[in-house]
Amino acid sequence: MPARRISDEPAYVLHRYDWSESSLILELFTRRHGRVAAVAKGAKRPTSNFRPVLLPLQPLRVAYGVAGENAEIHALKGAEWVGGHVMPAGEALLAGTYLNELLLRLLARDDPHIPLFDAYAGVVRVLAGGGTRGDALESVLRAFELLLLREVGLLPSLDAQTLTQGGLATLGRYVLVPEGGLREAASGERSLAGPQWQALQAALDGSGEAGFSAVLRACAPFVADLKPQLRTLLHYHCGASMLRTRQFMMDIQGLLP
Repeated sequence: MPARRISDEPAYVLHRYDWSESSLILELFTRRHGRVAAVAKGAKRPTSNFRPVLLPLQPLRVAYGVAGENAEIHALKGAEWVGGHVMPAGEALLAGTYLNELLLRLLARDDPHIPLFDAYAGVVRVLAGGGTRGDALESVLRAFELLLLREVGLLPSLDAQTLTQGGLATLGRYVLVPEGGLREAASGERSLAGPQWQALQAALDGSGEAGFSAVLRACAPFVADLKPQLRTLLHYHCGASMLRTRQFMMDIQGLLP
């Protein structure tokens, strides 16, 4: 079967690996084709046009050749920086790296998620703006985590109890747990009230960047209670008790006076 070419594809670099002395293997998040792997031959050479472009958290337009339906690694033919913002720095850079790790762990290759790509592009622009810190940054991360879990089919409906499909009581408290989904909270558990979960579900019913904004507004008032529940769920589905990015952040904090 002759090779086909994907051109002018919006993309971000999620990760890059050394492939040889001069080349790189890239994990790309593309808008219309999902997560793909591509080899950038000669990208490490000082004269390569790829060298200043293939950076994480930067909007790109890429072209690559697909050798066949079963090909796992494609050949990168072109990449150009779209522009629009600079590289996030400091806390925002770590946050973006964390989101990239989640995408690498939870997205299957060649499985498009256009609304998720659009939300990710919006988040990267927010992070690059440099004004999102503290609670505001936590809200951005939680909103994206919710959208990611929903997109890959790992988030149950948040407007009913998962096992019984019973409604949520206005005065009831509920917790989101791996395998069990949304259930009544025991005394002392970090949880959300029924109307709060219902508000999140209503926001998630949107799509793209508009959907992300709605989820962001919905989770901001109770992000502290939402964070440990989402962290437990993500670690469970990622198959890791601690994500590498989070461990790195903790190591840095341990070095500070």
